[in-house]
Amino acid sequence: MYQTDPPRSPKDVLPTMYDLPSEDPEEPGLPDQFHLLQPRLLDETFRPQNYPSDEIFVASDLNLYYDPRHPLWHKRPDWFAVLGVSRLYEQRDLRLSYVVWQEGVHPFIVVELLSPGTEKEDLGQILRDIKQPPGKWEVYERILRVPYYVVFDRYKYEFRVFKLDGGRYAEIALSDSRFWIPELELGLGVWRGYYQNVEQPWLRWYDGTLNWVLTSTEQESQRAEQERQRAEQERQRAEQERQRAERLIAQLRSLGVEPDVDT
Repeated sequence: MYQTDPPRSPKDVLPTMYDLPSEDPEEPGLPDQFHLLQPRLLDETFRPQNYPSDEIFVASDLNLYYDPRHPLWHKRPDWFAVLGVSRLYEQRDLRLSYVVWQEGVHPFIVVELLSPGTEKEDLGQILRDIKQPPGKWEVYERILRVPYYVVFDRYKYEFRVFKLDGGRYAEIALSDSRFWIPELELGLGVWRGYYQNVEQPWLRWYDGTLNWVLTSTEQESQRAEQERQRAEQERQRAEQERQRAERLIAQLRSLGVEPDVDT
C-alpha cells in the first residue's frame, strides 16, 4: 500500500463496518434461546448512572473486529458494553459490527455465556495455533485489554468475574453471586425470577441500593400497581367520608334535627 507523508490514520485507510462481513453462517455456536434472552435482560437492566444513554453502546452476538493488522479477524461476544461512544455509528447508523480502529474505544465489559463447545476458549484453556487467530481470552485480555470479563455457566449457573490487573486477568472472589463495579455505579449478579415467562437464575444488573434494576415491563407493572394502590386509597378515603357523613346525619336526626341533605 502506498504510504502518504504524513501517514494517514488507520481510521481513514482501514476497512469500516460497511466493508467487513457482519455474519458467518458457518460459524459454530449460533445462539439458542437462552443466548437470545439472557443478553436481552442484560441490555434492559444496564443503566450506568454516570453515563448518558446516548453515550452507551451495548451489543450481543455482534462481530467485534479488533486487529488492524488482520482486519478480518473478529470475535462475537455474547454481550458487551462500550462507554463513551454514540449508540449509533457516527451518530447516524445502526451498527453492522463494532470495528475498534474506527470507533477508537474498546469495550469496557464483556460477558460470555459458557457452553460445552466454547468453554475452553472462553476461559483461555486452549493452546493457540500460531497460524490461527487468538482465542477470546487472549483477545479480551491482551489485545483489547477489556477491564472486566464475565463468564456465566447456564447449566451450573456459576458466575465468575475477571478483572484486568497488571495486564492479566485476575479472578475476583464473589459474595452472594454479586459483584459491584464502581466505574459504572452498577453491580452484576445472579437473580432467580421470571423473565419472558421463564423462571430460572439469570444474570442481571442491580443498583446502589442492592435492588435489581427494573426492565421496562417491570417498570410499567410497577407504575400500574402504584396507580391501582392510589385509586384504592382514594376509594377508601371516599368511603370513609361517606360513612362519616352518614354518622353525622344519624346524630342530628337523633337530636330531632332534620339535616338539609342534597339528593
